[in-house]
Amino acid sequence: MECPHLEDSVQVTTPSVKTESRPIQFTCSVCKTEKSPWVCLNCGIINCGRYVNAHAKQHQEQLDQHAVCMDCETFAAFCYVCDEFVVNDTKSGHLETLRKNLESLRSAQNLKQQNSRRRGSTDSIENQDRKRCKKDDKVRAIKPKSSGLRNLGNTCFMNAVLQSLNNIQQFCGYIKQLPSLEDKSHKLKCTHSRKTRDRSEEDVLLVEELRKILIALWQGSKTAISPESLFSVIWKVVPRFRGYQQQDAHEFMRYLLDRLHTELLALLPYPDNNSPYIGPKGRSTIVTAIFGGLLQNEVNCLICGMESKKHDPFLDLSLDIPFQYTSKSSKTKDNNEQPVCKLADCLTSFTEVEELEESELYRCSNCKMKQRSTKKFWIRRLPNVLCLHLKRFRWNSSFRVKIETHVDFPLQSLDMNKYLLNNMHETRGSCSGSNQYDLAAVIVHHGSGAGSGHYTAYVLNEGQWYHFNDSTVTACDTETVAKCKAYILFYVRREIKLPEYLNINGQ
Repeated sequence: MECPHLEDSVQVTTPSVKTESRPIQFTCSVCKTEKSPWVCLNCGIINCGRYVNAHAKQHQEQLDQHAVCMDCETFAAFCYVCDEFVVNDTKSGHLETLRKNLESLRSAQNLKQQNSRRRGSTDSIENQDRKRCKKDDKVRAIKPKSSGLRNLGNTCFMNAVLQSLNNIQQFCGYIKQLPSLEDKSHKLKCTHSRKTRDRSEEDVLLVEELRKILIALWQGSKTAISPESLFSVIWKVVPRFRGYQQQDAHEFMRYLLDRLHTELLALLPYPDNNSPYIGPKGRSTIVTAIFGGLLQNEVNCLICGMESKKHDPFLDLSLDIPFQYTSKSSKTKDNNEQPVCKLADCLTSFTEVEELEESELYRCSNCKMKQRSTKKFWIRRLPNVLCLHLKRFRWNSSFRVKIETHVDFPLQSLDMNKYLLNNMHETRGSCSGSNQYDLAAVIVHHGSGAGSGHYTAYVLNEGQWYHFNDSTVTACDTETVAKCKAYILFYVRREIKLPEYLNINGQ
């Protein structure tokens, strides 16, 4: 976004760091941590980001003119007043000069570390290097193989979704094993040429760029990966995501999965063979095999009792947070605290019988007119990965407001049996095993507005939870994950079985 505070805030061209004997370290001036260092563009002081101890934000709150800071790792500028990343430069060029100086300092730091190791001496610099290396080795021991993703300017919504999908083993593993599909783009061109007037969409493959990103993420690079090529394709495929304004992570995820499903249908020869993983066209891809489920929608006329049933496929479920947990007036009997909302409450609310509003009246086939009626959702078939979207944004007159209610969700053993139609188990060769789910990833929205704020992801990787904050990846404990205000939850079924024809090795 065009930040109006940038010109007044940029006053320095170099950070306030010591460059004497020991290698340069970007450390917080308050807590001395090296995690997520941000330099104030007004005074040059370095403090930690809001997802560590938030000393950079506290610095801005104490000094109004110190609104803009820069990430010492990615060189991205962020304004705390706008609560957004900024992309406009200053006329004086201070911002670009600071970026070059930060890069030079980092290069000098790496050079000093390399030279000190080569000399093999026992001076104080090398001793400190050895201690630091030992410390880094311990940190690396618990770091995931997956790298961080650079923020290209308000692209945190995309990064959080990609990191979550990247850690869904069956989905990620399948996409990575696909052969290069660039030579098959003509098939997609033929498929879309009759359906779109935008010819820029005809020769791009989202699945190919996603495949490259997933492979790069799992190569274990020490530096963050830039998803520039993927974002460029997304701009062409989905015009609404063009530009650098903040987008909704859930909307992006849905567009991404829908596009992947469409491309794979056109590019790969999947047989119909009565698969239980049915897509929009009656055919299956890895998208529907992993995320696809089936709802049964029942509508009952309150006048004649006529019942209508409809089956709707889904890739995720959007759950309302019940009103009693969002109203400020709702208190416990002691009148001290808000009642605790649990994920089970949201699921129960989703499957409860409700009477349709006047604007949604159902036309009864028996009465031949619109009548008062009720509706109810049943889950007829559960997916292998259950994606639950909590509706945290609601319209209030002409703008959307965010619901900050904490929803208590289980990290393990989410039992979905009671939400199934008559507790029926799945049939027709699908995954008829356990309906127990374990949490694999959580996307969190930080901030107050729907069109602003920041997205991060908590992901379970080989038994350890990690916090993916764009380019920064840090280990965290289960308590931290449980306390977050979830926006999108990814639950993986304990017993996953995929159709044999979705095994890429057999093609």
